[in-house]
Amino acid sequence: MAEGKEKRKELRVPVDLWIEAEREGELYYQRASNLSVGGAFFAQTIPLPLGTHVALKFTLPGDAQEIACDGEIVSAKELGMGVQFLELPEADRLRIERLVMRLSHLKPSPKR
Repeated sequence: MAEGKEKRKELRVPVDLWIEAEREGELYYQRASNLSVGGAFFAQTIPLPLGTHVALKFTLPGDAQEIACDGEIVSAKELGMGVQFLELPEADRLRIERLVMRLSHLKPSPKR
């Protein structure tokens, strides 16, 4: 892979979303600045070490049903970090995908 090449596979969209992240009994409320079906980026936060696992809970805009899954810190910057969703239930993945498509103004391809 060429240096500086984009590693993400999923489409990301900008959001303003609060995600509850728990680690070793400590609870944090992280502000996500973008979202994909594979994860989120927490902005304006001191990053946790790469590989750290966290328990995540959040609700999508316009959706009252909570999403809960584990996550792993996969990238870190000075004041932000990327978290990858782990073992995200399929129904929740589809709800995130619908939101991402709606926010990106794309329509999902028809199932055949």
